[in-house]
Amino acid sequence: MSRKITIVGAGLVGSLWATLAAKRGHSVEVFEKRLDPRKSALAAGRSINLVITSRGLHGLERAGLLQDALALCVPVYGRYIHTLDSQTRFQPYGREGDCNYSVSRTGLNRFLIDAAERAGAVFHFAQGLSEVDFDKRILRFSTAQGKVDHGFELLFGADGAASVVRKELVRDSSGSIQESTDWLDVDYKELLIPPGPNGSFPVEKNALHIWPRGSHMMMALANLDGSFTVTLYLPKSGSEVAFDRLKSPGSVQALFESQFPDAIRLMPGYEQQFVENPQGVLGNVHCSRWTRGDRAALLGDAAHAIVPFFGQGMNSGFEDCTVLLDCLHRHGDDWGSVLATYESIQRENAQAIATMAVENWVEMRDRVADPQFQLRKQVEAFLEREHPTRYRSRYGMIAYTLIPYRLAQLAGHVQEKMLAELCAGLESAEKLDPAKALASLEKYFEPFVQKHALSLKAYRPG
Repeated sequence: MSRKITIVGAGLVGSLWATLAAKRGHSVEVFEKRLDPRKSALAAGRSINLVITSRGLHGLERAGLLQDALALCVPVYGRYIHTLDSQTRFQPYGREGDCNYSVSRTGLNRFLIDAAERAGAVFHFAQGLSEVDFDKRILRFSTAQGKVDHGFELLFGADGAASVVRKELVRDSSGSIQESTDWLDVDYKELLIPPGPNGSFPVEKNALHIWPRGSHMMMALANLDGSFTVTLYLPKSGSEVAFDRLKSPGSVQALFESQFPDAIRLMPGYEQQFVENPQGVLGNVHCSRWTRGDRAALLGDAAHAIVPFFGQGMNSGFEDCTVLLDCLHRHGDDWGSVLATYESIQRENAQAIATMAVENWVEMRDRVADPQFQLRKQVEAFLEREHPTRYRSRYGMIAYTLIPYRLAQLAGHVQEKMLAELCAGLESAEKLDPAKALASLEKYFEPFVQKHALSLKAYRPG
């Protein structure tokens, strides 16, 4: 049965859900507080470049958009580590064929809005939501013409980490808003490495570049035009290398000369970029509920905004959309059951990836340059190479399969024990005893895989 679906938020997740819902025959309207991003320039410095991994690919494929979306992307096969003495080291993500896709958030958003409109969705821009009455099913928007009311039948809040829909959804009977944000003590700024001559890439384009420095780091991902979006992560305060110490171009220059010397030649005018671009904050959002009966649900960052260090914010939001589709196939037009099942599945997965994203922050800023961490990665590479159907790293499960985040998290705990045993006293991965590795695999990891009936096969679209 066709329903009238209202979506608040025309970002990535809202636009994808608009396409999927419209293709199922529903009447879809989308309201967005921003101006149309296809017709206006967005403010620089606020959008961390994205990577599309298995769950994002799956969502795009379900919408029939995958091949066209991949044309906007640059493939990424691993990490390029930049050490303090300006040396580099490549760490592949996984096995042959494992690949992430770097994409501009703005470019992908424009693409998805176009796709949703082609599917029949109607968009309304410059409509800032101010109030929600769930009992009367009325939304109130602030527009250039004043307050405008809009009735809804079925509401989806995809309006981001500062979601107005969420704040109204989780308000209790006393008026208190039941939500919280775990803020990191780290902020970020975006910078830019411009293209080389004739649009060439000034550094390796098919890698995530990381400058790990312990309490802080910098990373860069390629864009199609040969440029790289650079994100610098520093403590807010309390350190010699912190945002509150960087108030002038001279102090920024001193930071780069001491911490990122090999990046200076790539970034003309970086001092001015730093001073002019806004400083972003990072945190994981938690709330008491995601749904309200058969009439409303939260999607993406509105439900579970997370820090970006596992590259799964958008991917987990796209997975919300595919899980909703699966719930519709299971429950038909019983939207109360659809939304309740969706929340019961995705809440624990969202909590798991939020925890792992913070863990990955520590790994990326610090451990990737540590010899013991590198040894572990080499041992994992051996296991994946020699036993490709029997072992896959936690990162590989998250980025290249559709194994639920919660199960990948639990599998990671098992792997920690196994790898600690294999690496104890080991001088190098070349000296690993293959028989010992197999015995450890059979002792620790395979029982977990069998218990949860996991398929370690990579998700391949089509």
